[in-house]
Amino acid sequence: MSLSDSAGLVKKGSKILAALSSEVKDKALKAIIDSLKTHSAEIITENEKDLERSRKENLAPPLLKRLKFDQTKIDDVTAGIEALIRLEDPVGKVLSETELDKDLILSKTACPIGVIGMIFESRPDALVQISTLCLKSGNGVILKGGSEALLTNRILARIIEEAGVSAGLPEKWMLLAETRDDVREMLTLDKTIDLIIPRGSNEFVRYIMTNTTIPVMGHAEGICHAFIDRDADTDKAVRIAVDSKTQYTAVCNALETLLIHSEAAERVLPNLKKEFDARGTLLKGCERTRALITAEAADETDWKTEYLDNILSIKIVDSLEEAVEHIHTYGSGHTETIVTENRETAEAFLNTVDAADVFWNCSTRFSDGYRFGLGAEVGISTSKIHARGPVGMEGLLIYKWKLRGTGQIVADYASGKSSFTHKKIF
Repeated sequence: MSLSDSAGLVKKGSKILAALSSEVKDKALKAIIDSLKTHSAEIITENEKDLERSRKENLAPPLLKRLKFDQTKIDDVTAGIEALIRLEDPVGKVLSETELDKDLILSKTACPIGVIGMIFESRPDALVQISTLCLKSGNGVILKGGSEALLTNRILARIIEEAGVSAGLPEKWMLLAETRDDVREMLTLDKTIDLIIPRGSNEFVRYIMTNTTIPVMGHAEGICHAFIDRDADTDKAVRIAVDSKTQYTAVCNALETLLIHSEAAERVLPNLKKEFDARGTLLKGCERTRALITAEAADETDWKTEYLDNILSIKIVDSLEEAVEHIHTYGSGHTETIVTENRETAEAFLNTVDAADVFWNCSTRFSDGYRFGLGAEVGISTSKIHARGPVGMEGLLIYKWKLRGTGQIVADYASGKSSFTHKKIF
């Protein structure tokens, strides 16, 4: 069966899934958790095969980190599904209600988008997150992972699909695509796939965005900044910067450039240097930075680079305005944070910086659907569309207008026989 034909079956299955009760969907999610735990040894074995093959193929270290799917990752994704179960079912939720006239009531109601096409690289956890979020939100899903994760994705998709069907989901609620030709065909299925979510490198995401007429939700880069203000607490600044950069380097919400106020640099930089050296972080700095600590020279290219590695560029600035200007020039609109004890400065930063996530006195690594309480995430969106930042279920929902009447016709309103009240109910 061709991908187009299989995708058509997912489209039909999505109509059934959209109408399922919360009880059936949550039962399916519980079955998926149980099955992932039961088959954890098999999953890890298949992932180790993928890792071994990818090392021989010289896959980049950041991608190898993303590819790894061990017991910790299994525990993480099952915890995400458990959080998803606890969330209220969003399908059918009335978002607003208006009385157009007596006994003529208009409601705006949340509903699934339809079929989600998920294309991603090196991240088997993304397969689990997106498929379960689609399940909860009533969407069918077509998944295409990278060839480096072929065996891991294959066993995960089988486990999730079979567990879901055993709990009452339609047989074709999800589909795993595996070849490059499948990707090219997916991008042409504008009558079947309603939204594409790519997760991967800058070049990969841009390729998807420019080669399809299907709406795309995602981000191409994660060039994130932390600004240490002159009123920053030194210990707090060091903790936040170190966590933002080194807690996990190969992710889009990791810190790539540190901006530090000139009045704080001499006080903070030596402590930062000590902590980053202890973690093996390669530091690159502007000329003013290198006058205070030992670092490699940073140039224009560094400000534009998403390292996804244990490398950090540092620049000294003279004002909040200069920091914000640098962020707007080189940032990707992903996540930016300020460290300061000055509330007025912090609020100016929060209100001025144009990014999906803007933080005060906390790590950029909090930019995550699970940490936001969204029940994991389907991805990060830096687009200015219906969903922005870490995208959980709300990004997989659209709405429909429902109008309930008692025989009203437009002619009566056109003639003046009847008139609208347009009274907001909620």
